[in-house]
Amino acid sequence: MSSVLLVEDDLLLGEGLVKLLTQSGYQCFWVTKASEVEPYWLKADIVILDRQLPEGDSLRLLPQWLSNKALPVIILTARVEVGDRIEGLRTGARDYMLKPFEHLELLARVQAQLRPLGESRLSVNDLELNIATQQVIYQGVDVTLTKKEFKLLSVLIQKPNRVYSREELLNQVWGYQSFPTTRTIDNHILHLRQKFPTLEIETVRGIGYRLKV
Repeated sequence: MSSVLLVEDDLLLGEGLVKLLTQSGYQCFWVTKASEVEPYWLKADIVILDRQLPEGDSLRLLPQWLSNKALPVIILTARVEVGDRIEGLRTGARDYMLKPFEHLELLARVQAQLRPLGESRLSVNDLELNIATQQVIYQGVDVTLTKKEFKLLSVLIQKPNRVYSREELLNQVWGYQSFPTTRTIDNHILHLRQKFPTLEIETVRGIGYRLKV
């Protein structure tokens, strides 16, 4: 099991990300201050780092942390200037995400940083997803999905046979800032079944759904 260190002082965002990461099979260490980072840095496999912490700009401390253990770092920030992103990457970060962001996109970036080269494609039977390009090929033909349909399918295909509750899927696909009803999940599952008739997306009565393989 890979370990993720989340450094984020926004409690609502932090709670949502911890839930997402743990439900996705990661061990998650969450701290809200720069002073709490070092013990967990040595235990982590990847770091999600909010740039603006109570003590100030976390980039000041990033070189020191990286000298203790080299880790892939994804910076979260509300700063939109290109110069800020370049500064973060030059300081040692691997990736940069602007707030607000889609939870599942962050999850995909975590997986991409931890994934060995050559594993950016996911496939089940005659369906193939390219996480990097969001291309979907079914029975040799390109299929167009909405953004949410792709995210929902990505969640299901990454862990075949795992049962997801409707609430888990809502959190992973729509995130904590959105509050659609569980009926929204049912409608999106229906659309996926219509587009991929041979794909066994199974209803688990009273719980949710799983992709059966």
